[in-house]
Amino acid sequence: MKAIFGSNWLYVLILVPMSIVAQEYNTEEAEVPEYKLPELLVNQSGKRISTIEAWEKDRRAEVLKLFEEEVYGKQALETIAVDASEKLIDSIAFEGKASLSEMTFTFKANGKSLKAVLLLILPNVNHPVPIFLGYNFNGNHTLLHNSSISLPKGWVMSGDQIGVINNEATAVSRGSKYARWPVLNILARGYGLATMHYGDIDPDYDDGFQNGIHALFSTSGNRNKSDWGSIASWSFGLSKIMDRLEKDPRINPDQVTVFGHSRLGKTALWAGAIDKRFALVISNNSGCGGAALSKRQFGETVAAINNRFPHWFCDNFKSYNNRELSMPFDQHQLLALIAPRPLYVASAKNDNWADPKGEFLSLKYASEVYSLYDEGNRISVDQPPQNTPLIQNSLGYHLRNGNHDVTPYDWEQFMNFADLQFK
Repeated sequence: MKAIFGSNWLYVLILVPMSIVAQEYNTEEAEVPEYKLPELLVNQSGKRISTIEAWEKDRRAEVLKLFEEEVYGKQALETIAVDASEKLIDSIAFEGKASLSEMTFTFKANGKSLKAVLLLILPNVNHPVPIFLGYNFNGNHTLLHNSSISLPKGWVMSGDQIGVINNEATAVSRGSKYARWPVLNILARGYGLATMHYGDIDPDYDDGFQNGIHALFSTSGNRNKSDWGSIASWSFGLSKIMDRLEKDPRINPDQVTVFGHSRLGKTALWAGAIDKRFALVISNNSGCGGAALSKRQFGETVAAINNRFPHWFCDNFKSYNNRELSMPFDQHQLLALIAPRPLYVASAKNDNWADPKGEFLSLKYASEVYSLYDEGNRISVDQPPQNTPLIQNSLGYHLRNGNHDVTPYDWEQFMNFADLQFK
């Protein structure tokens, strides 16, 4: 590998079943291999796509099928029933500025059920509001110091997380992630917020798909290589939440933004690709399998992500381990599936593992499809300097100072972009 890629490498310990193996990954731009991206506007028969109608009726379906069969996986075919009940927590939160409530979603299929809790924070106004919808990593209770917000009842990520013992949440972690979710700022800008702990839908560890939403379906123990992984299941959950939110008179159904950071940024992108009801899509530091181009082989690679997280994608995706250059797709095509709806991609300067330049280039190449709808969407410039957001009509991007995280700066840009698109 060094003979091919050179000597500039970041050494990372990758956890794989039964062993810990040291692997090498490129983090130098000069060592990116030559690559050719698959055409966006040429269909599988070799015909050039030049109209919106041809994209939507022909090429888009081809690209969507590729990602469904080769990357994220197909959802189970069984019918699932979903019930939702709401409980008011506080009608005069933040000195009367907002109302807090919890919606408990019950998913039922094949005689089994799963419960997941959505925290809904809405400004107290007399008109439907735009909202941001996204998963959180650590539990709804980590957004605010409010003892009425329920703790997750199931698996929660451990590691360096505050107040998590043996993958169980405790009250110590209440409000510990407010910096990632600046609720007061969001409310002050006129937006609501809906969030759910992602582990409620599918716990984030590899157990052969025997838990979470997968356990409700007959395919959980007898899988095909194209069956859905965890990212697709989290995306499925977002669509089921949307089923409920679009009927809520307090919420503007035409102004629901789906947002995600890191693996949940990958989730938001796939949710936006398969569900056109999401009016705006935001990917923050989503990296490999998200916004970043895989063929660049910069930072996290397909092999690295599949070795560390074998449950995230369908099994077909593993066939591209160390074979990115042979992939008949890349992530710019995923971003193009969201067109013509507004899309914002955010990167962080020090987040080499997520390949900031690859995230920008993916958006830039996806703008070829967006330009079918409006030539003003075409991105022709290079990656902008840090802390200098680029807005190109329906497309937005920024490269922030700092590391892999969500910050108030990020949220400020997301809301500025949403303001432009919605108001």
